[in-house]
Amino acid sequence: MSNPKFTHVAVGVIINSSNQVLISYRHPDTHQGGLWEFPGGKLESGEAVTTALKREFLEELGIEIRCCFPIKKIQHHYQDKSVLLDVWHITDFDGHANGLEGQAIEWRSIEDLRASDFPAANVPIIKLLNLPTEIAITPDVQDFAELERVIATLLKQELKIIQFRQTQLDSDRYLHWFERISLLCSTDNVKLMINHDLELYAKTSAAGYHANSKRLMQLQQRPVGQDQLFSASCHRLVELQHAEALEVDFVYLSPVCPTAKVAIGEEMGWVQFQSLANQISAPVYALGGIRRCDLPVARLRGAWGISGIRAYLQPGGA
Repeated sequence: MSNPKFTHVAVGVIINSSNQVLISYRHPDTHQGGLWEFPGGKLESGEAVTTALKREFLEELGIEIRCCFPIKKIQHHYQDKSVLLDVWHITDFDGHANGLEGQAIEWRSIEDLRASDFPAANVPIIKLLNLPTEIAITPDVQDFAELERVIATLLKQELKIIQFRQTQLDSDRYLHWFERISLLCSTDNVKLMINHDLELYAKTSAAGYHANSKRLMQLQQRPVGQDQLFSASCHRLVELQHAEALEVDFVYLSPVCPTAKVAIGEEMGWVQFQSLANQISAPVYALGGIRRCDLPVARLRGAWGISGIRAYLQPGGA
């Protein structure tokens, strides 16, 4: 339930094939008027969030929402009111966007979104939108030379985030390898995230911290600042819910498909993935036996994107 002290607002994010997001202009005589916003509107008494979202998009934009998934809840206090934004990713819809209430609308490139153009409560949505649709994870390797070859292959694919996973290394060696690889990634503006004990995080120049499911369940609060990334590996609803409570920036949900370690019939499959993704407000990345060509179906099933190891190291993303 929403807090009665907050104005509960359903907000929808639609991204087109050109990586542009739909925004609309607030009339000057409204609260936070004269700024752009991500479309949506207030919930009526007793109204479900999805019902409000569908109603607002149909009435204001002429868009009939067919499928959407929760991705973030934002509480923000203005001087004159407090709002709770329930942000949903709209993955399937009918119709063409039009400003049916006289408001200007625009498909704006995500790279061109500026915080100063939006109400303060919308700014966390911009951070979310800048998450990539693909994230690579490094495989365990035998030596540093092999790791350098792996990183070179990943950098050629213009990936924006790489999770540095080397489970075979002790803390000292992990830190040494991480810092050397971090220098390579920084020249390409690639964010390198640490996947190790939290105590090691403070000793690195990491762009963020990743917690495996065991470390996740041991955390009692968000382990890094809001200016850093925080992700977690999840396999069950209780883990997803705990990650959401810790204000995770995104989660990996696995195993979606069979892998070398997950036999056929033991994977969760896309139906269960969709069901789980629909129960938390956080961006979810599909992981486990995923191929790069799976991105469209993953997005339709509620994923913000996909992630993997072999998908980025084998020809054709197999």
